[in-house]
Amino acid sequence: MRRARRTGVASRTNRPVPPRHAPQASHGPPRQEILARLRRHGPATSADLAAEFDEDRGATSYHLRQLARFGFVAEDTGRSSGRRKYWRAVPQDMRLPRHPADPETAAAADELGRQWLASADRDLTAYLSDRHAFGDFTAAAMHSFGSTTLTADELTRFGEEYIAFLSRWYRDPEQAAPGSRHIFVVFHAFPTPEHGDAS
Repeated sequence: MRRARRTGVASRTNRPVPPRHAPQASHGPPRQEILARLRRHGPATSADLAAEFDEDRGATSYHLRQLARFGFVAEDTGRSSGRRKYWRAVPQDMRLPRHPADPETAAAADELGRQWLASADRDLTAYLSDRHAFGDFTAAAMHSFGSTTLTADELTRFGEEYIAFLSRWYRDPEQAAPGSRHIFVVFHAFPTPEHGDAS
């Protein structure tokens, strides 16, 4: 029997992906797909995920263990029973390291950033191609482009305030109100490249 949903706000961890995590976090699309699936639809077992992605169950279990090792997923002990282990995404703000410790970490962080951008582009393209099928969400969705003029310190504070705002609106899939949908939010705030900037 399915458990009744609780409406409320889940605890959310606000932290960047630490530099030492970047190589492991960017290790191929399967882990990113698994993580995205758990965030969108809630807990699942390795068998469920293997069937959904048409992957080997052993490989899926390995990816889950690695994601758990670096704090991206955790066992859902409230659902797990015996050998049937459920995994859930750990609520957190995902940010790339601002100052990678070494070239290897920088390259891995760049690759992870490209994966995030590609995923965002796919989701946005899919939504725009059929947005009228989303009912009330079509009018509620927002697409905004803007700019301002800030110092580096002000930009840092701007980003921190944005993260705090997003955290206030975070809802766990298992605790969201009836009629809720997963909402994708992407945020970039960077200086506009100008002629003469260092390459």
